Amino acid sequence: MNVLFERIRVLNPVQNLDGRYFLWLKDGHIEALSLERPVVDPDTIPIRGDALLAIPGLFDMHVHLREPGQEYKEDIASGTAAAANGGFTGICCMPNTEPAIDHPALVRSVLTAPYEAPVDLFCCAALTRGRQGQQLAPLLELHAAGAVMFSDDGTWLAQAELLRRAFLLLKHVDGLVAQHCQEPTLTHDFAINEGAVAARLGLKGYPAVAEEIALARDLLLVAAYEARYHAQHLSTEGSVALLREAKRRGLRVSAEVTPHHLVLTEEAVATYDPNAKMNPPLRTQRDVEALREALAEGIIDCIATDHAPHALHEKQREFSAAPFGVIGLETAVGVILTHLVHTGLLSYERFVEVMAIVPRRILGLPVPEIAPGALANLTILAPDEEWLVEPERFRSKARNTPFAGWELRGKPRWVVNRGRLWECQL
Repeated sequence: MNVLFERIRVLNPVQNLDGRYFLWLKDGHIEALSLERPVVDPDTIPIRGDALLAIPGLFDMHVHLREPGQEYKEDIASGTAAAANGGFTGICCMPNTEPAIDHPALVRSVLTAPYEAPVDLFCCAALTRGRQGQQLAPLLELHAAGAVMFSDDGTWLAQAELLRRAFLLLKHVDGLVAQHCQEPTLTHDFAINEGAVAARLGLKGYPAVAEEIALARDLLLVAAYEARYHAQHLSTEGSVALLREAKRRGLRVSAEVTPHHLVLTEEAVATYDPNAKMNPPLRTQRDVEALREALAEGIIDCIATDHAPHALHEKQREFSAAPFGVIGLETAVGVILTHLVHTGLLSYERFVEVMAIVPRRILGLPVPEIAPGALANLTILAPDEEWLVEPERFRSKARNTPFAGWELRGKPRWVVNRGRLWECQL
């Protein structure tokens, strides 16, 4: 890896860095970052940077890799390759595997699994044994094994006493609890959002209040026990209001939103497309607007894809029988640039914050620096390049995307990390 990006825009809000530079990468490091062309080695490959943007490597803190147990859907090798292809240099995988990642040995097996993509892999461990919500997992041992977050992802921990005990235990290591906020008695056998579309299609709905009840209960416990808490994939206007009030009160809370909840509404399922079936479900236009506003102003902290791969035969069922979840690693950059950045809803600086900087800060990880001598951890974007979403070009094993056939503006071109320059091919 010995390349010189010539006159590339380099942006890192943490360093107050934004300008056009000669960026020389050599042997996994940033050899030079200068306004004038540096004297480079003869074997250096020059790359014209006029239409390119270099930023700290993107990070996705909510990814399902399906390993162990469901490798036919995705595995660590294919999932990290998909992440790199989508412009990410770091991801955190979720514990709803088979078996659930609820034992230190399982955490270590994930973190030491072989893969080739230049992606840093981190692990979220289960909050309770088997993700059954009945007995806490060995949280401190899981933390010592390398877990950076704890969640029964996909299942809300309804027992308040267990959550209270988890908060108290994790205070010893400043550990982070993440919750999928979904009150189960209100959402049993749901298919889509409760509302006009569900009524028209004859499908069982998931009311917005079911997410908001769960979040409100959790926030009360956070306040009582001064805990660290992260709300996963929020989807409603009411959740935004609860989060805003929690932050006003100074609680140690953060939250994420997915690209699909920022650009799609419940109308996307009007044709019974199972690739638009997800949990939480797509909501109303009013919810989308509230989520966008909250992300722009910092009430919602970051974007996470909730990349949830499924095999083709699983998704190609009758809508009510198809599993929840969509993939997102290889479309996130294009969707967000096209529909939030190029429309003026997010600045490029805020884009970098929500997709590279803040997710790492939430997990207590260092933010990559773009400076001479630093290890290179970069995403190189072509922010104005137009492209067509063709799932057959994905590196993921799965194809369950609601964005197939979409024309997008802005794509990842390279990622640089772990001593490698990886060309994205979308």
